[in-house]
Amino acid sequence: MNAFKPRETLTEQVARHIENLIAFGQLHSGERIYEAAMAKEMDVSHGSIREGLLLLEKRHLVRNVPRKGAFVTPLDEFFVRSLYETLQLYLTHTGKKLTRNRQPEDMERLESLHAQMQDCYDRSDLMAFLNLGIEYTKASLAYADNYFIVAAIEDLWPSARRCAFVAFQQGGKHVLEDNLEHMRESIQAIRDRDERRLDDILSRYALQQCQQVLEALRSSDRKGA
Repeated sequence: MNAFKPRETLTEQVARHIENLIAFGQLHSGERIYEAAMAKEMDVSHGSIREGLLLLEKRHLVRNVPRKGAFVTPLDEFFVRSLYETLQLYLTHTGKKLTRNRQPEDMERLESLHAQMQDCYDRSDLMAFLNLGIEYTKASLAYADNYFIVAAIEDLWPSARRCAFVAFQQGGKHVLEDNLEHMRESIQAIRDRDERRLDDILSRYALQQCQQVLEALRSSDRKGA
């Protein structure tokens, strides 16, 4: 018998829509989000927009300022460095557990996701590529065994996707190629149960991604000057 799967709530649908607007640059860093205009555009109530914005604040994409409104969280150097430092700490910690405890089906799942991402790269399907990248990292958390780490990482994914798109705009397919190579190396280290090598791969990749995003932001600033 199939397990019951509730449909995504209206609040989650609203949050997902606004999240995509932010992640793909249609709502810009620091921009105010007008509830009335957003409600009209989406044909939902002001309350649904407000609830969605509260959810996005928890996910670090929005700042709700009392008596002023909601604003897209500024994407600046402090934010980017904080994000990748935190992801590095969490993912290297959980990666060690994965290398110790992984099972054959875990490797099959990771390799399947890598193959799907390669296909998305070949078809130039950026959105699917980024979403599969999130699924790949979620799959690598199979043995995290820590409620707080898993919950925290769930709230960081939207910002990671936002930053990945910024990096792609600057570096193009080269950034996607780096992703695929990182995954290939990581899978091999997990297969070999080599914790030290995986730790080095994840640390290097976090630093590389951070630098790519920062360079993209600096390039954007130079063009806007």
